[in-house]
Amino acid sequence: MNKTLLAALLSAAFATTAFAQSTAPAAPMAAPAAKAEMKADKAVSKAMASEAKVDAKADAKVEKAEVKAEEKKADAKADAAKVETKAHAKVAKADAGDKVEASAKADKKIAKADHKADKKSIKADAKADEVKVEAGADKAIAKSKTTAVKAEAAADVKAAAPTK
Repeated sequence: MNKTLLAALLSAAFATTAFAQSTAPAAPMAAPAAKAEMKADKAVSKAMASEAKVDAKADAKVEKAEVKAEEKKADAKADAAKVETKAHAKVAKADAGDKVEASAKADKKIAKADHKADKKSIKADAKADEVKVEAGADKAIAKSKTTAVKAEAAADVKAAAPTK
């Protein structure tokens, strides 16, 4: 009976040793995969942070352009209103016989000032729209870069994964 017990213990010891040897190489195989995954996560996080930064800059740029456009439009309207006020004042100062002619001149000046204000407003809006398009392009490029980094990271992790 002691021989049987001794044989069982020896076979168990050999089995444990063989098992330990077969799992030892598997542990180092997992290390490159884990390392690749950590590296991929870091790259993806960095890309996402960069994308967020580009988005924030683009949004700030658009907001600044919109504010500037509104200021230009307000200035143009104020200039037109000033011209209109001066024109009406000249009409009021004109003699009774010259009022018709002064009124016609005033209408002409007012129309010209309104046209100038409209032109400035349209240019300001066009400039703001141009900035919006550029910002949209910047955002799209950043998103594309992030997508590329994610795909590259997934491929690296897949390549580093141990095959069975």
